[in-house]
Amino acid sequence: MSSTRTAYIRGLWAGAPFLVMAAPFGMLFGVVASEAGLDLFQTMAMSIIVVAGASQFSAVQVLSDGAPFYIAVLTGLAVNMRMAMYSASLAPHLGKAVRSQRVIAAYFMIDQTYGVSILELDKKPDMPVSEKLAYFFGTATLIFPLWYVATLVGILVGNTIPPEYALDFAVPIMFIALVAPNLRSIPHLAAAVVSVAVSLLLVWMPYNMWLMVAAVAAMITGAEVERQLEARK
Repeated sequence: MSSTRTAYIRGLWAGAPFLVMAAPFGMLFGVVASEAGLDLFQTMAMSIIVVAGASQFSAVQVLSDGAPFYIAVLTGLAVNMRMAMYSASLAPHLGKAVRSQRVIAAYFMIDQTYGVSILELDKKPDMPVSEKLAYFFGTATLIFPLWYVATLVGILVGNTIPPEYALDFAVPIMFIALVAPNLRSIPHLAAAVVSVAVSLLLVWMPYNMWLMVAAVAAMITGAEVERQLEARK
């Protein structure tokens, strides 16, 4: 078996545990989007094009609260600003791949694929780019089809799911599983603390605008702490 194929299979297995949480997460979005007034085509298009659960939930929530469309777009962009940081940290590993591969990788970059991949790639920086890409795409192979199918199931039968099943349990558990292993440096911890503090202080803001403010504040904090640490070295 080639090393590239082996890397792909390792990525496949590394991403598999998140299937347990991706299924109820996707179903929950299908339910929430339907209740917010989106039809089947709009909901599926959002899940297939955006493929970012947190920003999708945020955008749909502000729309259901009566916010203007541009506020929903800004909210979704603010929540997804973390993708820029993900891209920057993956660039040393995947930056030498051909443009078409980088474009495809950009589409498949979500919290789960990034969180699993960066831990592996940072531990093995000398892996060939082909193996790094194979590992990264392996992490996405099972999650993405399940996300699409789970969203569709949520749209079609979500209202028949008993409330005691509490599908929303998947959201906090999944993000705890993703974030906790990455809180391994002072900048990471500082950004996390600031994001939580700002969110709690500004939760009164309309249209969930506190999300945008907290995201920007956390990124600035993380970057500044890292800059100061580098300067002291």
